[in-house]
Amino acid sequence: MIKKKNATITALGGYVPEKILTNKMLESQVDTSDEWITSRTGIKERRILHDNNLATSDMAAFAIQDLLKQSGVDPKSIDCLILATSTPDYILAPAATLVCEKVGLTNAWGFDLNAACSGFLYALSVGSSFIESNRYERILVVGADQMSAIVNYEDRNTCVLFGDGAGVILLEATDVEVGVVDYVFKANGKGTDFLSVEAGGSKFPASSITVANKKHFVQQDGKTVFKNAIEGMSLSCREIMKRNKLQNQDVHWIIPHQANLRIIEAVSRNLDFPMEKVKVNIQKYGNTTAATIPLCLWDFKDDFKEGDNLLITAFGAGFTYGSTYLKWGKLHSKK
Repeated sequence: MIKKKNATITALGGYVPEKILTNKMLESQVDTSDEWITSRTGIKERRILHDNNLATSDMAAFAIQDLLKQSGVDPKSIDCLILATSTPDYILAPAATLVCEKVGLTNAWGFDLNAACSGFLYALSVGSSFIESNRYERILVVGADQMSAIVNYEDRNTCVLFGDGAGVILLEATDVEVGVVDYVFKANGKGTDFLSVEAGGSKFPASSITVANKKHFVQQDGKTVFKNAIEGMSLSCREIMKRNKLQNQDVHWIIPHQANLRIIEAVSRNLDFPMEKVKVNIQKYGNTTAATIPLCLWDFKDDFKEGDNLLITAFGAGFTYGSTYLKWGKLHSKK
């Protein structure tokens, strides 16, 4: 009988564009203020991909190049690339194949996965399953989104929230008891009415009417999303903790999707976790959709110790949501 392998994170990379869009800058574009944005979202600035020659696949490639440089891993040793994104370069032709070409993953195959802000966690579960099946040894899981491409900068309710960025982790097979332990995911299709980009797909193909009515931008019912995000993330965290017999003291860190600081704080209160155990970087990047969690892991990787229990949770359009229980392993150190 072939022994099941565990899938553990052994390297991380990240990329955020150089251009910074601060709250003060947004004050000159829409009817808002730094105080209003900060008090309601926790965001102070976000990164914007301003080069028209670059797109989501480029940010993903830059993040992978960072990972390869820091870890010394040979790109030819990668078996598969899973790219979580809601903003692929093209509606037809997966961005993952472009990334493989740009980074030199000549022995890898790849595909896109769209689950909005939950995309990275969904992709992580798929990648870990591939490794646990003993079919693959090394898989890159990327979360990347160019939200500035689908945000209406005349809509103060959405333009203050989103930014651009990409994060990536390398999953490898191991016999050690670390890595992805368990995950709980849910979906509620009724949520599409409250958070979506209506046009550009098969239901409402692009036309002069959809463009004129600004249907290619993110539309959001903030109050409904806010309430459901708190409920969904809290419930899925409780479920996975109960299933794995985890008490609060057993969890070293919570890594939540970075959509709104008030959502994060509410989830922390619901679960009775102190904010000192919750990783937050929303003030720097805003909501980068599928990139928030890998960017958080990338930013705080030096705080995680081998054997630490991480509880990762997300909520996104669809509605998609869920949580992942991860035991931190040992990272590559470049020789």
